[in-house]
Amino acid sequence: MTDRVRGFPAFPARPGRGPFARTWWGRAWLQAMEDTALDLRQLKKGRSYAAAGLVGPITVSPGLVTATTEDADDGPYRTGVHLAELSTTDWELLLDRAADHSGHLAALLDRHLPPELAEVVPLLPGIGDLDPDCDCPGWELPCRHAAALSFQVAWLLDADPFLLLLARGRTEQEILDELGRRTATRVTTGVLAADAYAREVPPLPDLAEFTPRVR
Repeated sequence: MTDRVRGFPAFPARPGRGPFARTWWGRAWLQAMEDTALDLRQLKKGRSYAAAGLVGPITVSPGLVTATTEDADDGPYRTGVHLAELSTTDWELLLDRAADHSGHLAALLDRHLPPELAEVVPLLPGIGDLDPDCDCPGWELPCRHAAALSFQVAWLLDADPFLLLLARGRTEQEILDELGRRTATRVTTGVLAADAYAREVPPLPDLAEFTPRVR
């Protein structure tokens, strides 16, 4: 995958109860958004909007996640969440660690983000790292539209942590190419690294698997 801009179809309405994030990195994304919220009522509305399928197709690119979000009263509104890209130094540290530990590479290929790898650099967002943006008239940050987008982004991250790496500045193919150069002669989970990179990338899970919780 060489695309530096990836688009995903809108999630359908998913009424019912269930977690908005099932993985530890998906929960960390939501925690970063919730910790910086100025108005908890906006978060509650954002959950409802996400569960109601009011967020349009989502686009993930380096430093930015965007969508058009409908509103129960008006709209639609152009909504985005900005996230700083990693520095070149941070990327070198992250890739070196992944290359030095075959288990990290195997986990990434299986769509799992090892906690030890994420701790090497500030990969996951913390308080203040997610910068919401919306053209709605509300002043709260995040507004309900940006909150709704953030909740649905957690579903995408659950299925594919490479999207977090894309938001931080590198595509999946760029990462695998760099790791391939670092581990060209090493063995990864019983197969040559070159063979591991040749694995077919699994599709994202069926949207029907997601059962977000509406509070």
